[in-house]
Amino acid sequence: MNKKTKTCQNCKSKFIIEPEDFKFYKKIDVPEPTFCPDCRMQRRVSFWNAMKLYKRKCDFSGKDIITIFHPKSPSKVYKQEIWYSDKWDPIDYGQDYDFSRPFFEQFNELLQAVPKPRNLNVNSVDCDYCVATANCKNCYYCAGNNTEDSAYSVIGLSKNCFDCYWVLKNENCYDNMFSDQCYNVYFSEYSDECIDSAFLYDCKNCQNCFACVGLRNKKYHIFNKPYPKKEYEKEIKKYDLGSFSGLEKIKKEFNGFKSDFPRRFARIYKSSNASGDYIKNAKNCHYCYDILMGAEDCKYVIAGGTNLKDGYDIFDGGTNSEILYEVVSAGLSLRRVFFSIYTIDSVYDVEYSYHCFNSSNLFGCSGLRHKKYCVFNKQYTKKEYEELVPKIKKHMNDMPYRDKKGRVYKYGEFFPIEFSPFGYNESFGQEKFPLTKKQISEEGYNWLESIEPKYEPTIRTEDIADNIKDINKSILEETIECANGKNCCGNGVFRVIPMEYEFYKKQNIALPRLCFSCRYKNQIDRKNPNRLWHRKCQCAGHSDDSNIYKNQIEHPHHKRKHCPNTFQTPYAPERKEIVYCEKCYNKEVS
Repeated sequence: MNKKTKTCQNCKSKFIIEPEDFKFYKKIDVPEPTFCPDCRMQRRVSFWNAMKLYKRKCDFSGKDIITIFHPKSPSKVYKQEIWYSDKWDPIDYGQDYDFSRPFFEQFNELLQAVPKPRNLNVNSVDCDYCVATANCKNCYYCAGNNTEDSAYSVIGLSKNCFDCYWVLKNENCYDNMFSDQCYNVYFSEYSDECIDSAFLYDCKNCQNCFACVGLRNKKYHIFNKPYPKKEYEKEIKKYDLGSFSGLEKIKKEFNGFKSDFPRRFARIYKSSNASGDYIKNAKNCHYCYDILMGAEDCKYVIAGGTNLKDGYDIFDGGTNSEILYEVVSAGLSLRRVFFSIYTIDSVYDVEYSYHCFNSSNLFGCSGLRHKKYCVFNKQYTKKEYEELVPKIKKHMNDMPYRDKKGRVYKYGEFFPIEFSPFGYNESFGQEKFPLTKKQISEEGYNWLESIEPKYEPTIRTEDIADNIKDINKSILEETIECANGKNCCGNGVFRVIPMEYEFYKKQNIALPRLCFSCRYKNQIDRKNPNRLWHRKCQCAGHSDDSNIYKNQIEHPHHKRKHCPNTFQTPYAPERKEIVYCEKCYNKEVS
């Protein structure tokens, strides 16, 4: 089919369905979407908790637990040990399908009735205060996999890291973002395979570098200036990261320095026919973001897993999986999973299901494991299942669900945001598509008020010693006032945990003056949006268009004329960054 322009039933904007999209929808036998890509993304991310933890009672044991579910959430929540045990059976919640009521209405009742584990930790030890981990040990406030001794991070395959966001194979690192295979690296972004460095931006294979931008295979550089080793060691002593006032001064100076350098139009590496941002080793992937370890034939994917193939509209995961559509937090080895959330491992031919694993042939199920041929958690024979499911799909079209705003949900639509077990304001939806409390109410979504306990600070940030060397373990007993005061993203105070304190002391890094919630928000604000704009390269021959950055070398494909290349980029036209195409950028950093 030729491409088709449609109007989103949610935001009323126009969006295009391309010929390759029709092929995918035909392949999996689903109708074309009625929501635009952004609104589809908003629905998915609203079913993921944005690093919020609460204390509430386990609905099985009555004991206190730490959980990602707000105490006022309608969800039943069990301790991890109980949820995975044989003390209860999700099949007991099975119910007959009611053809007199909309599918989504019935599924929402099942979703609220079937208990959920307190968080999304799998095979993890001493990670009680984590949102979602797999194979982790001794982590605190993390979301990630195969990580040890770390805190306040979104992380994978790492050790002893703090305040890091979307990093892989990092060790002894602090406040890094989108960095891979770094050791003893701090305050750095988009930098890979670097050692003993700080304040790097888009540097590769660098060692003993400080406050540098766009370097490749370098040693002993400060603000991109090379030094002999002995002179570097003497010069670097002027920058004391253990001093909070000194650290703030360095941050300000480096931010000004890096703003004068061009940015690569998008961070797409070793990939062919790809569009989006921060993509590595991918093929035929479009409008994809944060895919680090390969993907093929994918579209509209955020945080895709390793070796993900043939996937559309995915948020988080899908390792060694294929043929996925409209899923959230997909696990390992999945195939033909549609409109589902938290399908953990070895799941096949599953639709409209929540937190199921090691199962196949499920439709509209919640919490099942090691099951086949179930609808609404009720067991059927293979023949009964194959006869019933087509009837339900037809019924979903004949009797669609309509929400408070009149949005129509037939077969082929993901779950309405109002069904999320999280308040919109505590979900990733609020991070990526922020709304006011009034707007959330008007849209018919859920708002859950913060219930963080109120603590009086025992020490103000201005009363803390400036240098980490002058701070002793007594700080662990203090309730510190967040420096953002009334504008704090949390409850206005924070505490330092022991392993965090030991890290600051050992690595000589100043104690932060902001709580984790504010530090996390600062990282999110620094991240490029998951959107693309069509722009032209800003290389004007000898410099950029504004004559701020002077090119270091002539670019053969346009020489002293303006570069003719255009591209799709996450840098909006009104942003101040200098944006170069791949050819021009590579000439300046190689």
